[in-house]
Amino acid sequence: MSPAHVSYRSVVEEVNKDWFFVDCSRAGIRQLNLTPAAGLAITHCGSCGYPLNLTSSNRITSDIEITDSGLTQLQSYGSNLRNLHLDCCSNVTDYGLSLIASGCPLLMVISLYRCLSITDTGLETLANACLSLKHVNLSYCSQISDEGLQALTQRCRQLQAVKISHCEGITGVGFKGCSETLAYVEADSCKLKPEGVMGIVSGGGIQYLNVSCLSWSPSGDPLAGIGFASNLKILNFRMCRAVCDASIIAIAEGCPLIQEWNLALCHEIKISGWQAIGLNCQNLERLHVNRCRNLCDLGLQSIRNGCKSLSILYMNGCLRLSSTAIELFKCYRADVSIKEVEIMCIDPNLENRLNI
Repeated sequence: MSPAHVSYRSVVEEVNKDWFFVDCSRAGIRQLNLTPAAGLAITHCGSCGYPLNLTSSNRITSDIEITDSGLTQLQSYGSNLRNLHLDCCSNVTDYGLSLIASGCPLLMVISLYRCLSITDTGLETLANACLSLKHVNLSYCSQISDEGLQALTQRCRQLQAVKISHCEGITGVGFKGCSETLAYVEADSCKLKPEGVMGIVSGGGIQYLNVSCLSWSPSGDPLAGIGFASNLKILNFRMCRAVCDASIIAIAEGCPLIQEWNLALCHEIKISGWQAIGLNCQNLERLHVNRCRNLCDLGLQSIRNGCKSLSILYMNGCLRLSSTAIELFKCYRADVSIKEVEIMCIDPNLENRLNI
């Protein structure tokens, strides 16, 4: 059997999985991708002179799903593992995380995207053992709450990026007291509370924040606390329909470094909000205002007269704007390109910039 392409079925069979993990250990494997849809990818292999040649192009295809039993050998052979992807491995439970915790002490990156069976207990076990974690993806982990998140942020003080999108049990309070190294948070479609937002920015290092599609809260707009994120550079508010002028003003005044802001479908931003953006956001380069119902001629004029670094304005479907106001903007701000397209994602690949 060629070492460059091995069926994953042979890995999980009792007779062959020991051979596979021993070879991985000897080859210095530092990254495993156990995502079912992608197969099992192996990259970032160390060179130790062992005959098995595993490089970033080698791939082990998967035709069955990963379970806890498939992770047992990590206890013996995962000591050099830095990067582990378990996306959509819904059969991996807290016990599987305990195996990873005991076998992979140097783990820096783990993706648990759509691992529906893991709970706060498993996440706490992982956080207590893998203190070097920098990037954790918990998106769609429906059983994770602020309790598990708190264990992660308090124990892993090198955290740089956390994804909690579509985690309905997380309000954000688990971020309170997070490390200043935390620079990247994705919280798309979450039920954030005001104190949760304050928790996210409490470390002081946030540069990228995505709170798009924020779930409605009876307590109202919880986003004003983002104004304390003085290092913030990229902010995604797309489809935050209830965000109000008070939050926009607080952020415009408190986040002078902001370079890109997505406000598409933010219907409650009115003239005072647009004026605050024009007056204060002098480093803003890209602004998204697609389908904002309350962007009127005066609001566009405020952006036109301010925002001196603006280079791209994403704008369409703003029904209160007159053609005259748009033409005046083009005339006075020829340096700004108006794009009639709506960008769904503004992720700047900050993970790569942070070397995680």
